[in-house]
Amino acid sequence: MSAQENRAMNVWQIWWLAIRPRTLPAAAAGVVMGSALAWADGSFQPGPALAALCVALLLQIGSNVANDVYDFERGTDTSERQGPLRVTQAGLLPAAQVKRGMWIIFALAAMFGLYLAFLRGWVVVFIGLAAILSAIAYTGGPFPLGYYGLGDILVFIFFGLVAVTGTYFAQVGSVSAAAGWMSVPVGLIVTAILVVNNLRDIENDRKAGKHTLAVRLGVRGARIEFLSCMLIAFAILPVLILLNIVPALSLLAWLSIPLAWKTLRVVFTQQGRPLNAALAGTGQTALAYSLLFWLGLFLAT
Repeated sequence: MSAQENRAMNVWQIWWLAIRPRTLPAAAAGVVMGSALAWADGSFQPGPALAALCVALLLQIGSNVANDVYDFERGTDTSERQGPLRVTQAGLLPAAQVKRGMWIIFALAAMFGLYLAFLRGWVVVFIGLAAILSAIAYTGGPFPLGYYGLGDILVFIFFGLVAVTGTYFAQVGSVSAAAGWMSVPVGLIVTAILVVNNLRDIENDRKAGKHTLAVRLGVRGARIEFLSCMLIAFAILPVLILLNIVPALSLLAWLSIPLAWKTLRVVFTQQGRPLNAALAGTGQTALAYSLLFWLGLFLAT
């Protein structure tokens, strides 16, 4: 991006780039799944559900902004980067300003978290703090977790297990077997988003010494990881139906398979910048999976 183009952008457009809105469907998927299960159990509460959604979205945005500035400071983001524009590396915002924005975003997430803590106790505070610290520590701090191949497990835990069961707990006050089990497919699909991201950046990350799981596994291994995440996410549904954990009509979530298949073809045939389309498509798959699952629950009732 040229200096003239930089000057033509206003501050709101720059921050819109920084928050990376195409990643937000993935953050919403776990909240939708948890709310669907709470609704099926007759315990859906709009207030806690909305607060949980705000927390999830703000944590995703805060993580995006943190990655923007910390990857730049570690020298990972260069002009060779294949992913969406990073505002710090592009010189659109100074690092100090991006960090201030990051802390404001996490403070807003904490405010909504305190409301949930008021409803359900201090365990929510500990979970929220762990989520914020993990979002920062992914690329920041003395031991950046994403640089040591730990990002995938973090995403699975916080955007899958914690997002679904936490949303359900915020509304019901306990965690059902269905909520626990359905957090797995959501976590796997959202993890697949990170796999695509790291597959796209594999060469740049290798040069920068960022040892993501994709760098460790190689292109073929990362593609197999992506396929495994998606296969298990869809295959788990009929098993849970046979075990009477979820109703048969929840299989409507399989209507998101065409989205998943389209993304899978891109992942297995493309490298570099074209994988940005697969990144967005995997996020859409995660949200569609959860929404269609809710539709199945609605029809089953």
